[in-house]
Amino acid sequence: MSRILVPTPALALLTTIAAAPVAAQTNHDEALWVNATVMGRISGPLVYFAEVQPRVTDGVSRLSQVLLRPAIGYQISPAVTVYQGYAHVIEPLENRPDRSEDRLFQQVTWNVGKIGQLEVQSRTRLEQRWRSDGDGMSLRARQMMRFEYPLAPGTRRVAALGSVEGFVGLKSADWGGVTGFDQVRTFVGLEIPLPGTSTLEAGYLNQTRDASGRRVDMAHVASLTLFVRL
Repeated sequence: MSRILVPTPALALLTTIAAAPVAAQTNHDEALWVNATVMGRISGPLVYFAEVQPRVTDGVSRLSQVLLRPAIGYQISPAVTVYQGYAHVIEPLENRPDRSEDRLFQQVTWNVGKIGQLEVQSRTRLEQRWRSDGDGMSLRARQMMRFEYPLAPGTRRVAALGSVEGFVGLKSADWGGVTGFDQVRTFVGLEIPLPGTSTLEAGYLNQTRDASGRRVDMAHVASLTLFVRL
């Protein structure tokens, strides 16, 4: 009987692929995130935004989080704005007091420019996080790249959107948080103009989180974001 000889590197690759489902099992969930953001200018280079975002998870059956996030910014140039902000996160828990999280964050938004008609924007955010169910501060960095492509001429037009945001834990706390890769969020959708300069963004967001060494949590999110520009 003839034998098939598999080179050692190929054998190692096949072994890795075969072991992957065991090493990282994926739990799927369906969710709805709705975000309303008001933004505008205070005076001169001073700007602000304030947002509220309820999140419904567990097969779109349960309110799992409400996020409140205001910030004040300074416009360094037409392309670059720096922000100092605060976020309060409420997590309703069944038959227990709600869990809450407080965050301070620093943010830099940069309108990178255009590649042909494709508009590119960068958002960098550093978060200091405290939670009501434990001690210590967790530190997390976030980097998002956003891409916008107009589907019609003019400034008030429907545009295709895409973004990817990576989260990296820099310091954990007694209550949790990770050191290293935390999660990645990928979004595809449309930007729809509304009266004035306001817009609605609607689409699909995929959140993939490293929940543990042997499990990955993946949320399939219907995402709706209203931007009211004053």
